[in-house]
Amino acid sequence: MMWDLITLIRSTILIIASILVILTAIGIIRFKDDRKKVLYARIHILGIADVACILALLVLYEPLLAVTYFILVPFASHAIANAYYYGEEKHD
Repeated sequence: MMWDLITLIRSTILIIASILVILTAIGIIRFKDDRKKVLYARIHILGIADVACILALLVLYEPLLAVTYFILVPFASHAIANAYYYGEEKHD
């Protein structure tokens, strides 16, 4: 009985995580490259996917991997945004 409840909770969280990933994909497709500062909007949208991945990893009993992901992904996003801001291309 208890295992059925745990399985139901895990399945629900994985479904929520997959819905968040789908919403992220729709959000990334919606933004076109002709808008100003589109990279920053895309990085913000990818934050949703980060939360979904962390939830999925926690549900799959991978807490060490989830914590590592939680710590390293903001650094990578910041590095991408910083490289875009200080890059060689002209930004309007």
